[in-house]
Amino acid sequence: MQITNRIQFNNLRGDLFGGVTTAIVSLPLALAFGVASGVGPIAGLYGAVCVGFFAALFGGTPTLISEPTGPMTVVMTAIVASMTAADPDNGLAMAFTVVMLAGIFQIIFGAFKLGKYITLMPYSVISGFMSGIGVILIILQLAPFVGQPNPKGGVLGIVQSLPQLLTNINPVEAALGALTLAIIFLMPSKIKRYAPPQLVALIVGTVVSLTIFGNVEIRRIGEIPMGLPTLQMPTFTSGQIAVMIIDGAMLGLLGCIDTLLTAVIADSLTRTEHKSDKELIGQGIGNLVSGLCGGLPGAGATMGTVVNIQTGASTAVAGITRALILLVVVLWAAGLTQNIPMAVLAGIALKVGIDILDWSFLKRSHKVSLKGSLIMYGVLLLTVFVDLIVAVGVGVFIANILTIERLSSLQSQEVKTISDADDSIKLSLEEKRLLDRANGRVLLFYLSGPMIFGVSKAIDREHRAMADADVLVVDLSDVPMLGVTASLAIENAIQDACDKGLKVFVVGAAGKVKRRLESLGLFSLIPQHHLVMDRTAALQQAVALVEEHTDNTNETILGSY
Repeated sequence: MQITNRIQFNNLRGDLFGGVTTAIVSLPLALAFGVASGVGPIAGLYGAVCVGFFAALFGGTPTLISEPTGPMTVVMTAIVASMTAADPDNGLAMAFTVVMLAGIFQIIFGAFKLGKYITLMPYSVISGFMSGIGVILIILQLAPFVGQPNPKGGVLGIVQSLPQLLTNINPVEAALGALTLAIIFLMPSKIKRYAPPQLVALIVGTVVSLTIFGNVEIRRIGEIPMGLPTLQMPTFTSGQIAVMIIDGAMLGLLGCIDTLLTAVIADSLTRTEHKSDKELIGQGIGNLVSGLCGGLPGAGATMGTVVNIQTGASTAVAGITRALILLVVVLWAAGLTQNIPMAVLAGIALKVGIDILDWSFLKRSHKVSLKGSLIMYGVLLLTVFVDLIVAVGVGVFIANILTIERLSSLQSQEVKTISDADDSIKLSLEEKRLLDRANGRVLLFYLSGPMIFGVSKAIDREHRAMADADVLVVDLSDVPMLGVTASLAIENAIQDACDKGLKVFVVGAAGKVKRRLESLGLFSLIPQHHLVMDRTAALQQAVALVEEHTDNTNETILGSY
């Protein structure tokens, strides 16, 4: 088993250029996310270094750039707020312990090869969840954008305080935030090729604040400690263990979803295929180390990954180079960032929140599916105003119930009982002739497709509607999968038929379907020679039994005379 990512040096120039470029792109985002989380800008830098380095080294997507992302920052912000409120002295250390737990959960997901299942959820749920996170990130930046500290109470507190924020706008800081957004949105594409708009906005906003507004009191980042981080040892209280495990699982799962969706984008750009389970292990190691170093949690970042690929990178050397460049900044150049205005960082983070919103699906979801649109907006609102776990749980539950109901409805149409040459079932000429000879005394109970639990009602309905007959032929030839509930419904139909004195044949039961029926003890009710693989042969035997029964009945009637 290959432990590290495949490091190759056949594209060294492209990989080094990709690493330098993505480091420049990542720097303002790491600072912005660190400030937005409430932990501080240095935590964003530590997270970018730790997650970026170890995910590149141990991951399964060579061109993936991993760093603190908008969704992970939003969740981390809520965790930090709740932990520090519950325990002011140890809350921050407990929040970093949650990051470690998230990394451990990701390693477990990868070790048990759950990567292929992580993103198996309806797009309407993913879209609503991500858009909800985008809305939260936007709301969290409103106060610093207009030059005010964030009110207490999280998202709801900020929404309730909007009138006060708007009446107490700091015009200088609001102007700096607006300038930041203008640069990011309006920068010509030709310039974007050579200079990331976030970095340009960061530099221009800082220079303007120091020159034009040099004499004005402006909220700035302040001094950032340089050097290696102090290790954060796992900290928890007995009363918080359950909460921390749940938060860690939620953070880890979000990181998995965020990363694997980005890995799919990388695959489409590079015409390669990532290794999802290996990628989750790499992300888990990165988040575990980031938590130990007091850094933010991270995941695969779409923008950084796309920039990395577009600049010519093709191996993990690019991601490792990027992390080492940011490490140099942390060790020797962090002091250069102390004059960056908070409003500028808020503008950068606000633009990220806008980008996270799934505009494409938001604009046309009602045209694609009304139910899907309702689920998406429901998940969005739950994400913003209730809870992330509740939002995903409720969304997935409702979406799956609707899907199962639809599939069951379609599959129920393939459960049919006929006693003559019915056109609804494809029968051979011989089978049609045999059913006509039986004169309604042979019932063909036909099932087709996967028999999931939702189809059991259709089986029961057809069973109750069965006409009086002498022989029942249960055809399972076209059933590839038989669920427990459907199996029990079939057992009831066969048991009822046997109790009424009908002869029962089972056709086409093989493989897993046969083993399922055997485990129920169903074949003890049926003679071995009534278990056949060919429907025509079963109908021939059934018709013979009917005719034999008819002859015996006629002889009895004649003998009585």
